[in-house]
Amino acid sequence: MHKLLRQTLPLLAASAVAVAVPAGAHAAGSPAETLAQMLAASGLTESGYVAASYYDSSGGNTYHQFDTEHDSFQLDQAGLTLAYQPQQGFGAVVNVIAGNDAKIVNAAESASATSSDSFDLLQGFIQYASGALTVQAGKFTTLAGAEVIAPTGNTSFSRSLLFYAEPMTHTGLRATYAVNSTLSVIVGINNGWNYTSINAGSKTGEFGIALAPLKPLSITAQAYIGTDPVDLARRTLFDTVWTYDATPALSFIVSYDWGKQDASGVTSGGEWDGIAGYANYQISTEWRVSVRGEELDDKDGFILGSAQKVKEGTVTLGYDPVPAFELRIEGRYDTSNHPTFTYTHSSAATGSTVTRYSAHQSELALQGVYRF
Repeated sequence: MHKLLRQTLPLLAASAVAVAVPAGAHAAGSPAETLAQMLAASGLTESGYVAASYYDSSGGNTYHQFDTEHDSFQLDQAGLTLAYQPQQGFGAVVNVIAGNDAKIVNAAESASATSSDSFDLLQGFIQYASGALTVQAGKFTTLAGAEVIAPTGNTSFSRSLLFYAEPMTHTGLRATYAVNSTLSVIVGINNGWNYTSINAGSKTGEFGIALAPLKPLSITAQAYIGTDPVDLARRTLFDTVWTYDATPALSFIVSYDWGKQDASGVTSGGEWDGIAGYANYQISTEWRVSVRGEELDDKDGFILGSAQKVKEGTVTLGYDPVPAFELRIEGRYDTSNHPTFTYTHSSAATGSTVTRYSAHQSELALQGVYRF
C-alpha cells in the first residue's frame, strides 16, 4: 500500500496539472501558472508542512506521545494533503505523513509496541456532500481532543497527557449534518480506537456535536462507544472541548475526558478522567506564548500501566519571522504521585542496562515548523 501511494501521488499531481492547463495555452504566450493556481483551477487544493526538532529530557519522556526519546534530533513530521471537496457531489482527500511521528501512528493503528515504518497514510477518504449532509468513507483523524496529529494545528511542541489517552485515527464511515450555522451533528461507525484493519466482529460508534452559541465561544462534545477489538470488551470515551476567544489576541481552551474499559479475559479494564487548560496570547505579529496545565487520573492503571495521578505544565514561546515559518521554544515539567517515569541507560562498555524511576521528569525542546 505504501509503495502504491508513493507511486500514485506524483501521478495525481501530474493529472491535476494536465486538467488545469488548456492545450496550447503556454504556446500562445500566456504567462506560466504556479502549481497552486493550476490546482485551484481544477478544484484541487494542496497543503503541506515540515516539522523538525531537538529535545532533551531528564528521563525517557514517559507518557509522551511523539517525543519519546531522551536526547534527540528528529524529523517530527513531513505532511502533504491533496483534497477535492466540492460543496455538492463527490470528493476525496489524501493526507500522508512521514517521519518519526508516523512510526508511532503506525504502531498504534496496528496495536504494536513499535513500528519501523516512517510513512503513514494518515487520512484517505472519499466523501459525498448533498445540502447540509456530508458523508465520508475511509480513514480520518479522530474528533476527540483539543490537539491534533499535525504540528501546525497545535500551539505546543509536545502533546498533552489527554492526547496520549485518546485515539488518533479511525477507519469507517462518518456523517456530518449541519443543522444550522451554529450547530452540526456527527455520527459514525468504525473499527474502534486507532485500528485500521483489526476486527473482532464488532464496531465502535462515534457521536459528536459542534456548537457555536456565541461568536467568541465554541463547544464540541464527542463520544466513542464499542467493543475494543484487541481487549475484547466495551470501551467508552467521552470528550468535550470549550474554546473562548476573549480578544483577538487572547484565547482560552478547556478540554475534559472521561473513559472506561470493561474487564475481559484479556484485560482487567479500568476507568480514567482528565482535564487540560490552555491560555494562548499573541504578543505581537511575530511573537506568541502558550501555557498548558493538566491532570490525568488513571484510577486503575489502564492507560498508564499503574494507578496514579499525573500532572504536567508546559510553556511554549513561538516566533514567526515570516508567516510560513515558526520557531518554538518549549519547557515542560511532568509529575506523578508515584515514581513511574523511567529512564533506561545502556552502557556500551559493559553491555548492561540500568533503569531508574522517578516521580517527575522535565523537557526542553526546540522545534521549527514550515508550512507551504
